[in-house]
Parts: sequence; C-alpha cells; structure tokens
Amino acid sequence: MLINEVETVVGLSKKSIRYYEEEGLLNPKRNINNDYRIYNEDDLHKLKLIKFLRELGVSINDIKRLNNNTLSLEDCLKERLQAIDREKDNYLKIQNMCNDIISHHDTYSNIDTNKYVIDMNILNKEGFTMRNLNTNHNKKILEACLSSFIFSLMFIFLAFIITYFEFINPEDAMPILIYIFFMIILLVPIIGIIINLIRRIKEIKGGEEDEASKY
Repeated sequence: MLINEVETVVGLSKKSIRYYEEEGLLNPKRNINNDYRIYNEDDLHKLKLIKFLRELGVSINDIKRLNNNTLSLEDCLKERLQAIDREKDNYLKIQNMCNDIISHHDTYSNIDTNKYVIDMNILNKEGFTMRNLNTNHNKKILEACLSSFIFSLMFIFLAFIITYFEFINPEDAMPILIYIFFMIILLVPIIGIIINLIRRIKEIKGGEEDEASKY
C-alpha cells in the first residue's frame, strides 16, 4: 500500500506518517523499482496504534519506549492517568479563580489580577494554558493562502501578457494552437498550487503535525 492510501485508511497526514518514520516508530519497505514506500498490514496496525495512543495523550517518547519494550503499556497508562489528575487539578485552580472573581463581583476595569499572578505563573511554568491555540492554525492557513495566491498571480500575469499580444496586438499574435498550448502549461501549475493549498489546510486543521512535533 502506498502512502496516499495509508493516509486515507489510517486518517493521518503524510507529514505525520513520515514524522513517525523519522522517529523510528516504523520502517516500511521500499519498492526496488521506484524507491516508493510500501506499507504492509503491520505498518498499518502500528500507525493506527500510534494514532490511538497520541489521542490518549501519550507522548512520542513514551511510544518509543513501548516500541523498544522498555516501558509496559500498563505503566505507560498509569503515568498518563497521573498526568490527567494533574491536569484536573490545574483546571480546578482555573475554575476556582473564575468563581472567586464572580463572587467578588469584579469588573473588567477594576479586577485585581495581582491576586492570581503567583498561581497563574505556576500553571504557566508547568506548561498549562487555557489560551486557544486555534489562532496559530488560522495564521498558518492565512500564510498558506497568501503564498499560494502570490505564486498563482505570477502565472496569471504571464497568461495575461500572452493573451494581450494574442488578441489585443494581432500583429504579434502566435498561432491559436500554440496559444492554447501555453495556456494549458500555465494552468497546470495553478491547479497544482490549489490542490497543495487544500491539502495544507487539511493538515493544519487536523493539527496532527503540530501535535506530533510537541513531543
């Protein structure tokens, strides 16, 4: 099975699959004729397992230890449960802050944030945040759209120049078949840019690339 098929079956992006390969979590065979990766059932099973564990919040480092038999699944999940308990405590601290603010009838203009600075700093040092990280995704999508638009604009400009001399300036016009040939050549990269943009947006929204790179 090729990576395009694996991407659909497993529900992981190509970048995530290759990332897991780079981390040594799987090693698919190569086609001797074209050097393409060939994924077998064991590879699919391992990718599904990796995806499942990542959705449970298990880190890449722990999955490596599982893969190398230096960590049992039971111990791994016990560690994860301990981490979840810590996360619960952190959410409880945030909940208590919110309730305290409400009980004191604080307003946007008079709230005394100094009362909460120490607790909030402790949470931040532990890597806990309530900030919405979707903003980073929106920024990445905007950057991808902008770069795709700029590259597309270059080909559109070339098409405009060729069309100008073809129809506005008949004296310098080329045979119609040659004109159509040039238009097709310019259209192909634009279609490719659009397809790549759609794939990139799916990867960003999926968040798997970002999640994988955290660990």
